[in-house]
Amino acid sequence: MRLPKRGEKGFTLIELLIVVAILGVLAAVIIPNVGRFMGAGQEEAGETELANLQTAVVSMMTDNNLSTLKQPVAVGSATNNMGVFPDTSVCETDKITGPTQAGGTAAYDLGNDKDGYYLFRHDIFADASSANATLVNYVAVQYTKGTYWADADGTVHQASTGYD
Repeated sequence: MRLPKRGEKGFTLIELLIVVAILGVLAAVIIPNVGRFMGAGQEEAGETELANLQTAVVSMMTDNNLSTLKQPVAVGSATNNMGVFPDTSVCETDKITGPTQAGGTAAYDLGNDKDGYYLFRHDIFADASSANATLVNYVAVQYTKGTYWADADGTVHQASTGYD
């Protein structure tokens, strides 16, 4: 390589072609990998949301001594509103008694209590009409990205991921 003469500045054509070739090789390697990772992230987010809801349903069933849930009216009745999920009538029997804040059991006040078991704003205690009503959230938000329905045994199924 020769030394530049006075007044000569810049890169040679060969140097520029080498830089462009290197950038082309890097782009050919990086772009497909970035696209693959972006799709995987959305898929994992949907799977995580399903797993979180399954855990919430198991917790709700355990807290309320439920061994089974009623089947939803139809599989097509999937929802993303956890304030009405799994169903408004999920018990095999009517929601008659529940724990009280004093530790015993008491009859639910059907005029003031919700009529079923829900994952969001669930009135776990029978005295929900009092000023100190306790509402439990088994999930962090009321609305999910995907839509879900539950089997009688409490298995949650994903109708749509919401990340498509």
